[in-house]
Amino acid sequence: MAESAVKAVVGNVSNLAVQETTLLCGVTLEVECLKNELERLKWYLKSADAKWKSGDDSVATWVCQIRAVSYEAENAIEVADYMGKRNSLKKGFLGAISRYARLPGDLITLHKVGVEIKRVRRKLDEIFQSAERLKFNLDTSVVDKVHTDGESEQAYGLMYENIEDDSVMVGFEDEYEEIVDKLVDTEKNLSAVSIVAMGGAGKTTLARKVYTSSVVEQHFETIAWVTVSQKYKGIDLMKDIMKQIMGKRDDSLEQMQEYEVGKKIHDFLLNKIYLVVLDDVWETDTWDQINRRVKAFPNASNGSRVLLTTRKEDVANHIQMPTHVHHLKKLDEDESWKLFNSKALPSYIRRTISDVYEFEELGRNLARKCDGLPLALAVLAGYLSGNLNTQTWCDILLDWPSTKNGHMMREILARSYKDLANHHLRSCYLYFAAFPEDSKISVLALIEVWIAERFIPHIPNHKLEETAHKYVLELAQRNLIQVIDRSEVHGWIVTVRIHDILRDWCIEEARQDGFLDVINKLTGQGGASSSNTMISYRSSFQNISGDLISHESISNSARTLIVFRIPSVFLSNQLKMLRVLHVENSSLENFSRIIGGCIYLRYLRFRRCKGVALPSSIGKLLYLETIDLKFTQIDSVVPKSLWDIPTLRHVYLGNEFSPPRSLRHKELQTFELYLTCAETKHRRHNMIIFLGQMNQLRTFSWEISRIPSELINIFGNMPHLVHIYLNKFNVLKRIPREFPQSVWRLVLFADIIEQDPMPIFEKLPSLVVLELSGYHGRIMSCSAKGFPRMQSLKLDEFSIEEWRMEVGSMPRLSHLTLRRCRKIEKLPEGLLHLRFLVGDIELFNVPQINEDDNTLYELQRRGWKVKRSP
Repeated sequence: MAESAVKAVVGNVSNLAVQETTLLCGVTLEVECLKNELERLKWYLKSADAKWKSGDDSVATWVCQIRAVSYEAENAIEVADYMGKRNSLKKGFLGAISRYARLPGDLITLHKVGVEIKRVRRKLDEIFQSAERLKFNLDTSVVDKVHTDGESEQAYGLMYENIEDDSVMVGFEDEYEEIVDKLVDTEKNLSAVSIVAMGGAGKTTLARKVYTSSVVEQHFETIAWVTVSQKYKGIDLMKDIMKQIMGKRDDSLEQMQEYEVGKKIHDFLLNKIYLVVLDDVWETDTWDQINRRVKAFPNASNGSRVLLTTRKEDVANHIQMPTHVHHLKKLDEDESWKLFNSKALPSYIRRTISDVYEFEELGRNLARKCDGLPLALAVLAGYLSGNLNTQTWCDILLDWPSTKNGHMMREILARSYKDLANHHLRSCYLYFAAFPEDSKISVLALIEVWIAERFIPHIPNHKLEETAHKYVLELAQRNLIQVIDRSEVHGWIVTVRIHDILRDWCIEEARQDGFLDVINKLTGQGGASSSNTMISYRSSFQNISGDLISHESISNSARTLIVFRIPSVFLSNQLKMLRVLHVENSSLENFSRIIGGCIYLRYLRFRRCKGVALPSSIGKLLYLETIDLKFTQIDSVVPKSLWDIPTLRHVYLGNEFSPPRSLRHKELQTFELYLTCAETKHRRHNMIIFLGQMNQLRTFSWEISRIPSELINIFGNMPHLVHIYLNKFNVLKRIPREFPQSVWRLVLFADIIEQDPMPIFEKLPSLVVLELSGYHGRIMSCSAKGFPRMQSLKLDEFSIEEWRMEVGSMPRLSHLTLRRCRKIEKLPEGLLHLRFLVGDIELFNVPQINEDDNTLYELQRRGWKVKRSP
């Protein structure tokens, strides 16, 4: 039902009405009354939510009406709120007049707002009458299960233990060994292994385990993984492969044609022992498209391999080389129970249950019902791990639906979705439908857009980002999303994906909800909301080839527009209600003309796009929080008016950037800049002055061929910095002692660092991750009690002969990487005194350190894993 889309709007309108009534002059009373009615409506929604969870769908139309009127209320109030923000920013005589008096135009606007709010309140009266007819209870004792200030952080640490780990498999151990053996056997001719099974059977999990195994990593010189899915383009697959094997940036591939890409892949792989994984292949002609112009994967008779996963046996047999087809078996009863038990009743839950044997008996029966499918087992177990009530488990067993036509999986998903803690979390989950099939989704970007959509609630003493991270964690714990990458140090989730079966369910639920409409080449542009009574305020266009997306395809009421891989997108000047605009791999038309009118926009992201020109009217977007233009071709210089936006928090920019003299609002939290063009001396000077004003930053990243050395001095005035990424300096003669004590991750690359950086950086109390490149000095010294929290150290191109490390330095180190440190002859004995007895050491092109090194030998004996390359 539409409840998941409604409460976030109601909460946001209520908060806005509370905070901004002083700006509304004569309509203050109307706003206050509207606020009270919306608060009252929230309690009715709780009753509607309870009816919905119990299976009563009669409330769907009622909630649809609420969503529409809530959006209307928010629009009306934000008109006046925007007027107040605009007037407060005006300068000079006119600004003074507008701040202390009402101009005629403002009075007209306020009158219209008052009329609109009265109309909204009349609609609300009708809705309340409907609620009485539907016999909703006005029960103010019911509360959402949101995370509160008193919540134990330990509980989330325990929850993390139960998150699905792609490196852990149940029931596939023998099959794993068989496939690895096939890939690394002595056969020299190019050959393939195809894993075939139905959706949800664990093909990708098994392939990922094989792909990341140490045996495979050491056997092949080059490896690449591409996900094909149903909506692939051959040229895009080839570019993805090329990017992985050759390290090519996106912008260098843009102009390449299919033959050129295929030829470069062929020539590069010709002298390599390679493994290419094609995951989730649906059609037999995928192989033909990749090799249509040129044979991309050469047979150099050196033992190279292709690994393929598919649901169709004809696809597995179609690949034009000797192929071993492996039919993935379903889990048997014991394996099913083992997987189910590990996720529904992990050790930290078992310790809290007195009647665990009763749960085990019910659990074995439930696991048996899942028909040996790992996905069904994982999702059901994730749901039941949060419902430790034997009656609930028993009810599910008694009410088990038919397993025909996919009903089993749908019922499990529906139960798990309805059981999510609150409407905020349900909205966050449905939002995954907006991303293309098999997408790797950045958690950082996901959190920024969730916040812009107002899905993340304000909780006392919690930052919005912290709450959003907990939401990601909970969805992963329930196995509703899959974790792809985690930070190697703290285990935070970095990227995720959603299984295509779960995504299909989300798409259908989001459409029926009126929450989000997904249009792709399978549904066509006619694939609008399946319910005639539901108007979708969010649209996601995905992989539509051929004609452009025109303004007729997009509702004028749209609040969110998400676009992936569309040849041309025409943006209408009627899209004035947009809050989120997210476009990737597409060309835009008419953007510069209409953007100034999208005054309520909070989130603007263009990645790898063309036809983007930012006009000075961008400064009118007084609600804008995030602007992301990395890897996008900008047809204009970023206007200085951007920096006048008071709400701006996260900025990601590419080449076309000229710094203004001053930064009016200094609340930026994230600033990332990627430049490939040469910097003039004057421009570098202006940039340093401009950046030095950002004293609230938490993340700073600058990637350029030559960072001015003076930049290193600005960080002493940034006390909140957590992440610093600098790539790269030419020559750094000295490193200042005034570095922010809050820094958690520091990456600093230079051609030459003349001063030993360790005595400076080892005093940073919060530093956990350090990556350095370019120190040229005979000795590097780390003193006792230095780097108290350091867990990961990566050194690249360090021209040192001796590394001195006193006992007590880096007590928490668990990851050490040395790259191209050709002069160093041995590891320091101080490493033998580390508190963590097991860790990882990577040695790449460090020829002087070999197996005769006593420190290396002893660390290996203690269980440290050592990875080497020439």
